[in-house]
Parts: sequence; structure tokens; C-alpha cells
Amino acid sequence: MIDEKALEEIVRQVLEELGSKKQEAKVETKKDEGLDPARDFPLSKKRPELLKSATGKKFTEITFEEALKGNISAEDFRISPETLLMQAEIAEKVGRKQFANNLRRAAELTRVPDERILEIYNALRPYRSTKEELLAIADELQHKYNAPMCAAFIREAAEVYERRRRLKGME
Repeated sequence: MIDEKALEEIVRQVLEELGSKKQEAKVETKKDEGLDPARDFPLSKKRPELLKSATGKKFTEITFEEALKGNISAEDFRISPETLLMQAEIAEKVGRKQFANNLRRAAELTRVPDERILEIYNALRPYRSTKEELLAIADELQHKYNAPMCAAFIREAAEVYERRRRLKGME
């Protein structure tokens, strides 16, 4: 027969211990908040546990041996938006703001299918699109793919192309 009081006491102690470990974990996380370029860069060598592929596979799991076993696909080599954002954080902390912004835009583009990115690239070539077509692409990036930085970039390109007479029909 189980002593209910003893069982309650054990459960209470376990829950208290879990609670204190949770508090310790919170303190550990706060102490380690943010990336430090000197401590954490390059991420692949100094913080590989933070890195995952776009498919969620851990960086340390992507090995030659795993590829030979057939456990790695081409999709596993795609970078995750989180990794790009960590790289952007480091770039910004060392004063490379423009590069950080490029990495943030790249993180947004991970949500856009490759074929669509190529179509957008071609649409951005001089004389290939009207201003309205470029603005429609910007709206698509903003609303369909939640890519506001990329949308702003396309809108800016539309304005510049208009000023420089590089839009379709202005040849």
C-alpha cells in the first residue's frame, strides 16, 4: 500500500526542484543574452549548438557520414532564417550595419520560393518592369511572404528606376 502523504511529499519536492532548476535556467539565459562577436564568432566553430538548417537539422548532424548513409538531403544544406539573423546581430555589433541589413533581407527571402526569387530578380533588371509591376511585387513580398525589408527595397528600386528612366516603356 502506498503512503499518500509520503507520495505527496515526494511530488512536492520534485516540483520544487524543477522550479529551482527552471529559475537557474532563466538566470543562465539572461546572463547569456545576445551574441558577442569576440566570444561567439564564427558561430560554426564557437556556437554550433545554436545553428540549424532550414529543415531544423542541427549543424552538427550535417556530416559526410550522414550524407553517405542517405540521411542528409539538399534541403538540409539551406540556411535557416534564425542563423542569418544571428549573423546579422554579430555584423551589427562590429559596425557592419549594411551587411547586417543584407543578412536580415536574406532571412526574409528564405520564405520566398527559389523560382519566385529568380522571377523577381529578372523583373528588377532595367527596362523589364513597369513601376506598377514592381510595386505589385513589393506588395506580394510584404503581404504574402512577410518580407517588409525586401518590399521596401523593391519600392525604393521602383522610385529610382522611375527617376533614372529605367522602367519598361521608357527605353
